[in-house]
Amino acid sequence: MEQNKLSGSPIVYNISGREHDEWVLFLHAAFVTHEMFREQEEYFKDRYNILSLDIIGHGKSADAERGDSINKMSDWIHDVMLHEKIKKLHLVGVSLGSVIAQDFANHYPECVTSLTCFGGYDINNFNSSMQKENGSRQMLMMLKAIFSMKAFAKANKKISAYTAKAQEEFYRLNITFPKKSFMYLSTLNGIVNKHKTGKRAYPLLIGCGEHDIPMEKEIIKLWKESEPECKSVIIKNAGHCANMDNPEQFNKTLEAFWNNKL
Repeated sequence: MEQNKLSGSPIVYNISGREHDEWVLFLHAAFVTHEMFREQEEYFKDRYNILSLDIIGHGKSADAERGDSINKMSDWIHDVMLHEKIKKLHLVGVSLGSVIAQDFANHYPECVTSLTCFGGYDINNFNSSMQKENGSRQMLMMLKAIFSMKAFAKANKKISAYTAKAQEEFYRLNITFPKKSFMYLSTLNGIVNKHKTGKRAYPLLIGCGEHDIPMEKEIIKLWKESEPECKSVIIKNAGHCANMDNPEQFNKTLEAFWNNKL
């Protein structure tokens, strides 16, 4: 893949192919990098132009300056599109990536061909009471990170992936996450419940893995009820990062969705 850095920002992005008609942007989960989509990039590279990047504080996008925050990700993505002359793209986000994908779609709906969100929540209708159920576990994970990133990564891989192969891959990527980058995640509330969901001009796919936490399944159920015209999928033999656990079903699901066959 061709690697580039967006001028005036910390964002490092990658492009595979420019010869196809349609573009796909993959947005990764917290604590890892764009490499979590290796299986997707390999599967789709012969039919789609692929854009992937490391979210601020992750991977190679860690060289941030004072005032840079995760709230700027949508504008930075748009700047990449302008620089690369990309008019529209399919957005695919997993976990944290699904939050940023939605924020981008809120700000730049004219640039969205389709929106896919796995392991995330509806940022326009965020239920804070549901999040409180998960708060104590998140606090325990944060404490692990303060004392040992190795212990944090070991615990996090079991929450984030279901299969042994995906867990080890998640751990490999997570162990490189710098402690200082936790501060960028703390500003996520700045993009939650800021917009009302109107009629979407693009199709929406939501989903999670069958072995994700019960709260995530409930989130998908409620989201589907609020937007009945969207497509929803539960990926078998997969946990939170369904694209890593069961790439075959995940890839075929995306393919069917993009071709109006889901």
